[in-house]
Amino acid sequence: MDSMTDSYDLVIRGTVLLEGAFRPAQVAIVGDSVVRISDAADEDLEGAEVRVLADDELLLPGIVDTHVHINEPGRTEWEGFATATRAAAAGGVTTLIDMPLNSIPPTISVAALEVKRAAAAEGSAVDVGFWGGAVPDSLGTLEQLWDAGVFGFKAFLSPSGVDEFPHLSREQLFQALEEIAGFGGLLIVHAEDPAVLDRSANDGGVNYPHFVESRPPEAELDAIRSVIDGVRATGARAHILHLSSAAALPMLAAARAEGLPITVETCPHYLSLDEEHIPDGATQYKCCPPIRDAANQDALWQGLLDGTIDFIVTDHSPSTAERKFAGDGDFQVAWGGIAGLQLGLPAVWTAARSRGIPLERVVGWMSTATAAFAGLDGKGAIVEGGRADVVVFAPEAPLHVDAAKLLHRNPVSAYDGKDLRGVVRSTYLAGRIVDPTSDAHPGRLLSRS
Repeated sequence: MDSMTDSYDLVIRGTVLLEGAFRPAQVAIVGDSVVRISDAADEDLEGAEVRVLADDELLLPGIVDTHVHINEPGRTEWEGFATATRAAAAGGVTTLIDMPLNSIPPTISVAALEVKRAAAAEGSAVDVGFWGGAVPDSLGTLEQLWDAGVFGFKAFLSPSGVDEFPHLSREQLFQALEEIAGFGGLLIVHAEDPAVLDRSANDGGVNYPHFVESRPPEAELDAIRSVIDGVRATGARAHILHLSSAAALPMLAAARAEGLPITVETCPHYLSLDEEHIPDGATQYKCCPPIRDAANQDALWQGLLDGTIDFIVTDHSPSTAERKFAGDGDFQVAWGGIAGLQLGLPAVWTAARSRGIPLERVVGWMSTATAAFAGLDGKGAIVEGGRADVVVFAPEAPLHVDAAKLLHRNPVSAYDGKDLRGVVRSTYLAGRIVDPTSDAHPGRLLSRS
């Protein structure tokens, strides 16, 4: 018997993802940390609680989602910390970072950050951190937010859709990058060029390809080119949000080869849904930039495999059903955003599985790489001394999506009716199992370390 037996609070036995590979192991947890990992088949670690995984279950590190719109306070009828974080826990997400819009006030000052933290402290089922915002009026004061603990700054290069979070011009983008370079911060960018969008604008309607034509790949290409130019000029770190167009991949790969500090993400909806299968009037699929065709999707997957795209996050961006279906199917009128926080892992895994991509890679893109990007030491992997944020996942279990049963606030989902693979059986946060249906709020508020 191990000398530490009496001090183990929880032991989980089964097949575990360790150092990028699955193998039989025992994970011993004390308090909020993993204290021992044993491969010894002839030694059963014991603890106050022991969980033996079923034959169809695997133990994964908790998913880290660095792109989530929670909208509270101000637009809590769209989403809120209680509902979003419960959906997160149900989907295996143990850590998320909240975007600075569409809340009112947006997180563009230290005072607004404190308002956001107060709202999150009242009801978060998982750990929550915060992005700040770079808007014209906040330029020159970004270091104050950085010192207050935000993980970086989000900027739009085209209209955001809400008046209280205006976009930056190209000149203001360079100003923000120069300011952020001065204190070693990070700018994360919604990269669509407004001039291209203006030239491509059309009369809308229910036809989905007509909507896609209004937001062509050139909008992303021109905006990303501006970000690259700004990074080259200032040395600042920048990150391209929700890459939709694979046409930008060669440009990004060249920038990386040049040594520029630019990272890139994409999202489950771009990897698992495609233009050809979106019906007319189905505005639950609307997002900006848009879901494109199957050939583009293939190229995005290749960008992940070759390392040009760094990781996958949901960009969970819900609204009320009234706003999401406004305009009776007119894609130009309806609110743009995919509510996918609870389904990110199974959606990506289902698509990866069909391509012969192993689950280890999926977890790398959705947990290990995102934790590293945000500087969240001790998260994103199951290691001795690490945080005991782990997920029991049954990768081959079928999952039929019924939007009415999802836990985010409004029962609208682009995945409604889809048949996926992969069920989250349990989520442990800091060594304690999270019940997504309870009123318990075990999540912590995180600051950049």
